[in-house]
Amino acid sequence: MAPDKGRTAERRSDLSGIKKWWRTLGGDGFAVLPPPTRSRYTQSDGHEDAAEMFAARSLPTSTSFAYWHWQSHSAFDRAGGLNRELYLHWGGDHATVAAGLGDGPDGYRILDGGPQGAFRLDKVTATDADGLPDPEDTAGVRQFLDRLGTPRGRTARAVEHAPLTAAEESWLHDRLRDPVELSGAAGCVTALEARQALTAGETARLLPAWREEYAGRLTEWPAWAALLDALLRHGHEEVWDTVASLGPRASDALGAAPSPRALDILRAWSLTGQPNAIRAWLAVHGAVHGTDPVRTAGVLAGELTAHDAPETSLNRLFGALSATVTDDWRAARPTADHTAARAFAALTAVRLATEENLPRPLRVAAAHTAYDQVAHVREQAAQHPGGTEAEVLAAVERYEAARDGLLAGTGPELTGYEGRLGDIYHRYRTLTPADVQWLRDRVADPSTGVQGIAFCLELLHAHGEAGEAELAALLPRWKKELAKQYRTTYTEWRHPLVTLTCLAQDLGHPAAEAMLAWWAKPKPLWKTPVRLLTHLGAPDEAKADELWDFVASGAHDTGHLMTWVLLRARLDGTHPLLVAERLIGQPGIRAYVLHRVLIGVADPAQPLWHYDIDPRSHGWLRRAQEVADDPRLTDAARAIGLKTAREHYVFRYPDQVRPALTDGQLAAAHAWAQARADRTAAD
Repeated sequence: MAPDKGRTAERRSDLSGIKKWWRTLGGDGFAVLPPPTRSRYTQSDGHEDAAEMFAARSLPTSTSFAYWHWQSHSAFDRAGGLNRELYLHWGGDHATVAAGLGDGPDGYRILDGGPQGAFRLDKVTATDADGLPDPEDTAGVRQFLDRLGTPRGRTARAVEHAPLTAAEESWLHDRLRDPVELSGAAGCVTALEARQALTAGETARLLPAWREEYAGRLTEWPAWAALLDALLRHGHEEVWDTVASLGPRASDALGAAPSPRALDILRAWSLTGQPNAIRAWLAVHGAVHGTDPVRTAGVLAGELTAHDAPETSLNRLFGALSATVTDDWRAARPTADHTAARAFAALTAVRLATEENLPRPLRVAAAHTAYDQVAHVREQAAQHPGGTEAEVLAAVERYEAARDGLLAGTGPELTGYEGRLGDIYHRYRTLTPADVQWLRDRVADPSTGVQGIAFCLELLHAHGEAGEAELAALLPRWKKELAKQYRTTYTEWRHPLVTLTCLAQDLGHPAAEAMLAWWAKPKPLWKTPVRLLTHLGAPDEAKADELWDFVASGAHDTGHLMTWVLLRARLDGTHPLLVAERLIGQPGIRAYVLHRVLIGVADPAQPLWHYDIDPRSHGWLRRAQEVADDPRLTDAARAIGLKTAREHYVFRYPDQVRPALTDGQLAAAHAWAQARADRTAAD
């Protein structure tokens, strides 16, 4: 009998059983947070909830804790069944948390992800002598397929999976016999094709079932990519109709199966700016025409430019070129470790920035990529895996001679992952005239999206460089484009309409009245938590009082205390650090919020609006060090700066700091901390 059969609905609820066990945990320096609601969506939210729980229960701040958040909670279905591993996050001492969680509730097990990972809770299941689950045991089948899907290794060209035993392969093929049931077949299809073991007959049966059951939504079937790979591998003629239906999402599969027909399709997609197609286009073009990656990239860049493809397409083409060159290097050195490959990738960017066979746009993209890596290349020249010390240093010198000319009037890509923009935010603590012009041009460009406007306008406004021109460029767009939800709690910049409203008020522009009237309306609801941030524009005592009332109420802070500190500093004509330090120890002010604000306003010309202190950021480390060393501040305020700096990843997990630290930067940070060791001991 399968494990779940014959049980009552109540007993079948994994969630209820896990909650019952969860309520028994705690003690000996360990606490658990209640099960989550949607307000605890991320790990940062979990740590904030823990701080609030410690304060409410008078627990020491050193208490270790465990929790799961709403994203982890999706492991349960609507009936409370556990459909996958439940990730349990934690804070404090790893050994204390591991002991506090124990082995898990009866019928479940806990896997320890280590000091830098999460704990994982799952059901205990049974297998036969061949290690195979009962096909009716849903959890057992899931765990079996997860095991088969875990790679045993990765090379530059492919992910490697352990070979199947005869019993395992037979079990998987048995699940794909007629009649085909797609939802249950997905994991089997993926496991087989990961080893190129899906047969032509199976693909022929699966294709019509997939196209019929998932018509108009082909990618919703979890195994669609594996089946597409198998169709191309077996040369199934009907695959091209499926490729047309999938569009650019089929790019990776076409890149792995080069042909003239695949090349034509990828070219058409790439010329329209489809990012998924560009790397595959580079690979297939090189395979079909037999050209090296650099020469191929030059040809493709010419086509992109001639067809007025989006500017971001050239950046993605450079990324594809760099990855291809690095993969080629790794393929020739199968024993090379990740560190060596990363070092070679950095050298590749340095070299490609001055590669005469590449058009200027690709050399500019290379120069941007190499900007934060050239110091590593120079530092490691003697042991660099990509050439002799003299060759590497010569490449560095050529790059440094050409860099300023290549980068003049350029900037980062504004449409990609916003975390990359946060990683380079410290570069803009001071703005050159070329920076100002580039930022203004981006704000004025109608094609710049909300994220780009938020980034550029914040920098201009914070540095006092935004003016009437920026207002004129954005006013026609604010109601239709900017008055939309845009999550900014994990960025260094505010919602662009907040910044624009502040600018309009500062300039006394007539549009400010219309904007403030819009903010005052009850809907849309997303604006409610950030409305008061607009008070930083044209500040007065009434705005300061309203903000303070909100701060003192204990409501959820999404930049309100920082706004009040900056506003108060403007009204008083003083440095915001001096305003913030007066709040230390004041009742009703949450310490962890105040500490973030104290560090974030260290430079009022570029405050850091991130929801929390980012322990992997160069900018946050530098501000913390400045607060620790600021002679204007009290000992209490400087102690906060010192503690924040000591908790930065530069001292705990230096490999996670972004951009990556050079050995010199790491040594300087440790020397700074050592020079203040007496203060550390006293604190």
